[in-house]
Amino acid sequence: MNGLESPSAEPLRWRPRAYLLLGAGGVLLVAAVIDRNPVPLYLALPLLLAAPAAALAGPRGMPRLIARRTVEGSGPDVHVEGVVEAAGRIDPNDLFVETPCPPGLYEAAPPVFERTPNEVRFTLEWRAREPTTLVVPPPRVTWRDAVGLVERGATIDLPGLIVERYPPELLRISNVQFPRTTVRPGESRSRQIGPEGEFYGIRDAIPEDSPRRINWVASARAGRLVANEYRVDRTGDLVLLLDTRATPLGPVVDQRLLSISRAAAGGIAQSFLRGKTRVGLGIFGEFLAAIPLSTGRTQQHRIRTALLSARYYPGSAPSERCAISLGRYFPPGVTVVLFSSLADEEGADLLPYLRRRGFRAVALSPSPLPAILPSTRHPTVDEALVARLYRLLRREQIARAWQDAPTIDWEDYWSLAPFVQFLRRPAIRRWG
Repeated sequence: MNGLESPSAEPLRWRPRAYLLLGAGGVLLVAAVIDRNPVPLYLALPLLLAAPAAALAGPRGMPRLIARRTVEGSGPDVHVEGVVEAAGRIDPNDLFVETPCPPGLYEAAPPVFERTPNEVRFTLEWRAREPTTLVVPPPRVTWRDAVGLVERGATIDLPGLIVERYPPELLRISNVQFPRTTVRPGESRSRQIGPEGEFYGIRDAIPEDSPRRINWVASARAGRLVANEYRVDRTGDLVLLLDTRATPLGPVVDQRLLSISRAAAGGIAQSFLRGKTRVGLGIFGEFLAAIPLSTGRTQQHRIRTALLSARYYPGSAPSERCAISLGRYFPPGVTVVLFSSLADEEGADLLPYLRRRGFRAVALSPSPLPAILPSTRHPTVDEALVARLYRLLRREQIARAWQDAPTIDWEDYWSLAPFVQFLRRPAIRRWG
């Protein structure tokens, strides 16, 4: 993401070294008056005038700066490159760029700064501890004089850099087909029934099409091979539902699991939107905030913005309210992927309420065990016993949730292979 923005100048500030020189000059000035000796006065004048002279020699206000940033990398690796170009009388050697590491990431290597006659280039190597979706704030640029007596800060009004890291399996699930619930514009029913459902239309043939699927009459008219397409081939709609309510796990663990769920929801939405699937989003805290079903890049931007603004709700709300509100935005029968830790009864109650309202629900539950259990290679007997008890409790929670809807226990945050395998094998889906 690139940007060309102008900073807002801050007032000139004196650094501690300037106060030290002023203090030393004041002491010499007092000594000259007491001793009536002009020698300390001559020594005090440079110390007293150094800071004002540096302020007058510097810029009256921070001039226009040009800043650009790009983000690259895959998996947990985040590689950021940026440029800050100076203008006017500003020397790039006097510019100091601060690039704090945002929460959820950590520095894999110290930042590298390279100064040229016109610009300051910086390279950042970060790593993500777990799947995350966050906004990297713009860097803070500060001008300092060569001696380090005064400084003037400038906040670059650069658009936030969005970093998205989610399991790589989500890039290959766009070919999953869901049951159809709504009729597309221009779609009409036909009495011609094929081996895979009601006839929908024709499309260009692909090498995997069998001879029985080829429409030979239409192919002769078009001069190329075209194949029949049936209603079952048209993918259905998908709704992503995030449960942001508080659980007994505590706010720290809840917020961490919510951040992981946001990243997974963003990756799933991007993958299915690329496959022309209509995707909707629901975020349930005290009330439901929903984005209706749609496709395209605009819908992807809406979902990304909503996920970035999703926050942990410290209170509780009835699960039935979520199911009722969901029915106001989405038709019954649509596939709903619920992101919830299922750590309490209120979270688990969402599944039966969704089923009663006619939704096809599947729960993708980020496990709290990696956040609760200590990561030690050689645990003690007590730690091993506690870990076993936690796992038995988690297994019981997943088993209860399976009574109402298919539930995937997501313990390895960097892999969603069980969820992808479940979606790709519709024969074993046991919808509630």
